[in-house]
Amino acid sequence: MTSAGHRGYTMGASHGDHVQQPTGILRKASTMTKMAGISRRGFLKQAAVAAAWPNIVHGSVLGLNGAVAPSNKIVFGAIGVGGQGTGNMNRFLHDPECTVVAVCDVDKAHRDRAKDLVDNARGNTDCATYNDFREVLARDDIDAVTVCTPDHWHAVISVAAAKARKDIYCEKPLANTIAEGRAMADAVKRYNVVLQTGSHERSRNTVRQAGEIVRNGWLGKLHTIRVNLPKDAYGPEGMHPPMPVPEGFDYDFWLGPCPYEPYTKVRCHFFFRYILDYSGGEMTDRGAHVMDLAHLAMGLDDSGPVEVWGEGEFPRQGLFDTATAYHFEFMYPNGVHLIGSSDSPRGIKFEGSDGWLFVHIHGGALEADPPDLLQQTVGPGEIRLGRTPNHHANFLDAVKTRGVPFAPAET
Repeated sequence: MTSAGHRGYTMGASHGDHVQQPTGILRKASTMTKMAGISRRGFLKQAAVAAAWPNIVHGSVLGLNGAVAPSNKIVFGAIGVGGQGTGNMNRFLHDPECTVVAVCDVDKAHRDRAKDLVDNARGNTDCATYNDFREVLARDDIDAVTVCTPDHWHAVISVAAAKARKDIYCEKPLANTIAEGRAMADAVKRYNVVLQTGSHERSRNTVRQAGEIVRNGWLGKLHTIRVNLPKDAYGPEGMHPPMPVPEGFDYDFWLGPCPYEPYTKVRCHFFFRYILDYSGGEMTDRGAHVMDLAHLAMGLDDSGPVEVWGEGEFPRQGLFDTATAYHFEFMYPNGVHLIGSSDSPRGIKFEGSDGWLFVHIHGGALEADPPDLLQQTVGPGEIRLGRTPNHHANFLDAVKTRGVPFAPAET
């Protein structure tokens, strides 16, 4: 690896994957660490030995007594294990169909904490830790990865993971630019892997119900969608002068493909989302949820607006530079007018010729006029959206069946 903020990057050279990726040569996984756990790929060899000695094989290995056989477990590596990343890791760690064998983070405190969680859950000390995500992707025993880094790393890591034939659970927002998102969707298709975007609202039963109400025309002709986001969401005030980089934090790697800037504590971890080099503020953070629901309800996951207009208020000084207030409008090919603002209750309102429907974000509670819309059921020949126990379970189902999850890259 090259040093400091000028760490070397190169364009993905194979088959048009045009997302910048870090240069550097990885050692083969077998030279780096003892492989923890048993992967589906590696199980067949061990199963042959087990068949020769059936009397000494534990029932869990054979999938007896309700246990999931190692050959059927999905082996995970967790890339990015801060708050959100640890939450996602825990969902898979405690699922009987999964096992976590590796954690990766550029902050040693994060990865050490995550390793402790995995080791305690598995009853051993086998979980490997990595600073560099490429070492996780080089492991042949890993089937899937979580990508829960700051937003500016999502595309680079996800495209590399797709090339490594790993299935991917990537946090939202999926990417910071259309070009990044297009590269991710193309890579997922090219390498035939599953990607679930962490837009978990999409898997709520009430949100699925809202989609059915709109798509089946129970509101009459849909003409307007109002998207409401928080106002003045921002990082701590002040100028935040440069500080020494804490021991155990690879700040240069954290910056990755972004311009070099001196370290200050609030630049990283949670507050990165309010700096345009790394994210887009509330517009892309919670906005990813509400815009996702608009497209789900219209059935436009593979399409988008034909006209876009917007304006915002931006800070004149300080570290944080994402919009603190905003107004934007989209026009869709079906004639629907979407209006987004930061001056209304958080959620999304669908307005039709015969009524309206409001969906509260982060909870999914529904309000409607007329109220009996919420009691109506899908009839024969009408559109019915599938249900799932939760967003993570939906991803696992897609991994096992090689089907399409509820929030694929195209959404």
